[in-house]
Amino acid sequence: MGENNLKKFTAMQFLNFALGFFGLQFAWQMRIILSGPVTESLGASPLIYGLIWLAGPFTGMVVQPLVGALSDKTVSPFGRRRPYLLGGAIIASIALWIFPNSAGVADLLHKLTGLNLPPLTALLIAAIMIWVIDACINIAQGPYRALIPDVVPAEQHSIANSFISLAIGLGSVVAAATAPFLKWAFHYQMSIPAQFVMAAVAFTLGMLWTCITIKEHSMKKEEELAEVAEKTEDTFLDSLKNFFAMSPEVSKICLMQFFTWIGTMCMMINFTQYAIHTVYGVPDLSSAAEGVKLQFSQAVLNGTNFSSISFAIFNLVCFLVAIPIGVLSAKYGNKKVHIISMISMIFAYLGMAFVKNPVAVAVLMGLAGIGWASICALPFAMLSQYIKKGTEGSVMGIFNIFIAGPQVFVCTLVAWFISKCAFESAGGMLNHHWEYVFIIGAICLAAASFVAAGVKEKSAE
Repeated sequence: MGENNLKKFTAMQFLNFALGFFGLQFAWQMRIILSGPVTESLGASPLIYGLIWLAGPFTGMVVQPLVGALSDKTVSPFGRRRPYLLGGAIIASIALWIFPNSAGVADLLHKLTGLNLPPLTALLIAAIMIWVIDACINIAQGPYRALIPDVVPAEQHSIANSFISLAIGLGSVVAAATAPFLKWAFHYQMSIPAQFVMAAVAFTLGMLWTCITIKEHSMKKEEELAEVAEKTEDTFLDSLKNFFAMSPEVSKICLMQFFTWIGTMCMMINFTQYAIHTVYGVPDLSSAAEGVKLQFSQAVLNGTNFSSISFAIFNLVCFLVAIPIGVLSAKYGNKKVHIISMISMIFAYLGMAFVKNPVAVAVLMGLAGIGWASICALPFAMLSQYIKKGTEGSVMGIFNIFIAGPQVFVCTLVAWFISKCAFESAGGMLNHHWEYVFIIGAICLAAASFVAAGVKEKSAE
């Protein structure tokens, strides 16, 4: 079935389509929230945890482009994309179950082999599981984005990506809020392993539902199969070359995405530290005595809880505005709506750079959620206008490099910059200007908006 013959999706079909991404985001959010406590309990220092955290961007830059190209070439009774969606979900779910039980797995290995394993064996197992989880999420994510131009008409690409934004927002909120809600409503504290099992079930069942309800268009004729093979016989380097040869606008969209994700990750990686040390005024406790740490323990807890609430507000707004953004972009164009959304995020960042009141910061995080909803949807809709038929997977995989790469930048250079911006707090202790990350982020988002203004969009045919 040709692209021009694709039937318009109904609202129910879009919900079926988005449910798999809900499960994916549920698992990813749980990994972000709880991987720190798990690895720290196994002996990970902040540096070691930082190195483990780099699993996400590195696997994103390597796995998504390769898997995307492979999915373009895949011809199976189950379609091109669905084997990767479901396979990634199942393997990731196994790793999600093993990860919080790494100490038990290490003990089991000791009993089975009789060997005296190194003390950090459990941490090594946990680190491996983190890399497996991140790799499998990337295995599923690239082909998932490529499925949109496969099955959704061009004029509905913005709405399809907005439903994915909706799934990202809702998945994040539910993942973060389930355990606190159970504690508040039923006085039941869900254990960390139980929360990871919940994430594994959500990921597998959500992806299974999408794979069952969304049918890829089968290619049964031999000439159609030959056409697909001809279009996808290039090597990865050829795919990279062809990616930038598609249109000058593609390079602009990639540059826009690069600056966008530096700005986005400045907030996501550093917000909790900003909440603790800037909003709640806790000094740097990394080398403080135990008595000093105990003195600030309640403030640290308040800052951490405030960070969780702020992220819940951030993702809730993303969930609420995702569909309206898709509708507006279909009417007025992706570029205009995306620029306005990013400007709202810039104002939120600048506010957080200079305001320390918790209520005001929470409101500003809600404002930033508008930009996040757009970032999760409209750049992909803008890119999909230039994708050559048969290359959707490789294109989306390569595009992910401009999401993953900025994360490495933030984890290294921005972190180094903040470490150099120290000052003496009122009590004579050392602190850092964590609010500077929002100034850096605002500058990068402004650069992304400037680049976006120069993108020439195609009209949906």
